[in-house]
Amino acid sequence: MSAPLASPGGLLAAERHEFATAERCHITELSNSEADPGLSVALARVAPGVVTRWHRLHATDERYVLIAGQGAVEVGTLAPQAVGPGDVVLIPAGCRQRIRNTGAGDLVFHALCTPRFRPEAYEDMEAA
Repeated sequence: MSAPLASPGGLLAAERHEFATAERCHITELSNSEADPGLSVALARVAPGVVTRWHRLHATDERYVLIAGQGAVEVGTLAPQAVGPGDVVLIPAGCRQRIRNTGAGDLVFHALCTPRFRPEAYEDMEAA
């Protein structure tokens, strides 16, 4: 039996880098590969007082798993919902979404997409 790869389809820790997005959050891709098309995992960070842009993902379900901080998430036409560590938010494909950091520190969560996130699935709903 051969040994499993340390990070099949993902990125080793030394390969991960946080980057800022036009959506007003910071992303670190943990796993997003053609080798694992069914799922991508990212670490998202929203600074205090920031609200992300309204957006949606076509043909991609997304889940937020809150790790740290406090926020208010808006999904579809639902009223804003307070969220914090341990909460899980399900965002169906094609549904508009945004999240606001309502706390004093960073709002940090895992963003899991099924199938994996692809830039062409993203639609900015605030674009002029």
